[in-house]
Amino acid sequence: MPLFSVIIPVYNKANYIEETLKSVLEQQFNDYEIIIIDDGSTDSSLKIINQFSDNRICIYTQENKGVAAARNFGIEKSKGKLIAFLDADDYWFPNHLEEIVKLYHDFPNCGMYCNLYRIKTTNKHFHDISFRGISSGFRGIVKNYFYSNKPFRISWTSSLAITKEILEEFNGFNENVTNGQDIELWTRIGIKYSVVVSNRITSIYNFNTTSSLTKQNINSMKLMNFSQFEEDEKKNIYLKEFLDLHRFFYAIQFKTEGNIEKANLFYKNINKKNIGLTNQLLFNLPSSILKSLYFIKRKLKKIGFEFSTYN
Repeated sequence: MPLFSVIIPVYNKANYIEETLKSVLEQQFNDYEIIIIDDGSTDSSLKIINQFSDNRICIYTQENKGVAAARNFGIEKSKGKLIAFLDADDYWFPNHLEEIVKLYHDFPNCGMYCNLYRIKTTNKHFHDISFRGISSGFRGIVKNYFYSNKPFRISWTSSLAITKEILEEFNGFNENVTNGQDIELWTRIGIKYSVVVSNRITSIYNFNTTSSLTKQNINSMKLMNFSQFEEDEKKNIYLKEFLDLHRFFYAIQFKTEGNIEKANLFYKNINKKNIGLTNQLLFNLPSSILKSLYFIKRKLKKIGFEFSTYN
C-alpha cells in the first residue's frame, strides 16, 4: 500500500493539467499513487492525462458533480494512509511530499500537515504568505490555529495532507456546498485536532485562473452553513474572528451583486470588531461603487499589487 494517495480533481483544466501532473511525478518522495477524477471535462483535459503512462496513475471519470464530490470519490478509491490534495491548476515543488512525510513522522496524530506555499497572482507576480503569531522559520504544532490563520490561511488545499482516517471521520467534503467546502472541512478538523506547519515553501497556488469567487456570481453558489460552528465560536474568540472574516467576504460579494437581503444575513452575525472600520465602511458603500472598486482591484492585481479584506 502506498503511504500517499494524491487526489487531483479535474474539470476543464487542459491549459494546466500537464504541468500539474508532471510536478507530482517529479516528487523526491515516490511512495504514492495518483488518483485523478475527471469531473465531466468537455475540453482536452482527459486526452492530455491519458498521455501519461506511469502505473501509479489511476483515472476515474464521472459526470460533472463539483469538486467536493470529485474529492470524495478520490478519497473512497484511495489506498494510502495520507491523503494529499492537488488542484489541477496548481503546482508542487519536488520536495512537497518529502516535507509532509517529515512532519508526519515528527508530529504524529495531528489533524493536518501543512507546508508553506506561494501565491501566483499574475503570470509574472508571486506573493509570499505569512501567519499572525508565527515566525518565518517556525516549524511545528501551531499554538492557536484560528488565531494564526491571518492574513493568509495556514491550510490551503494543495499544500496539505490529512490521514484518510480523519477524513472519513468527518465524512469528507460537504457536497451540498459549491464554494468554501475546503474551508468548512479544515475548520471542523481544526476545532478538534492540532495542526502542524512546515517552514518550507513547497507549492504554488495559481490564483491567476478563472475559478476564483470574484470572477463568478455568488448568487448561484451554495455556501456553507456557519451556524454549525456557533457553540464552538462561543468558546474560541479566534474561531469567531476567523469565521467573521469569511462571513464578511460573502456579505461584501452579495452586496456588490446587489443582493442586499443575502448580504445583510451574513453581515448581521459579524462581530464588527473582527472586521475593522475599513471593511465596515466598505460594506456601507452603494453596490455600484463596490463594483467599480473590484474592477480597480483586478486591474491592480495584473500589475502585481495585491490587497485583501483579511489583513
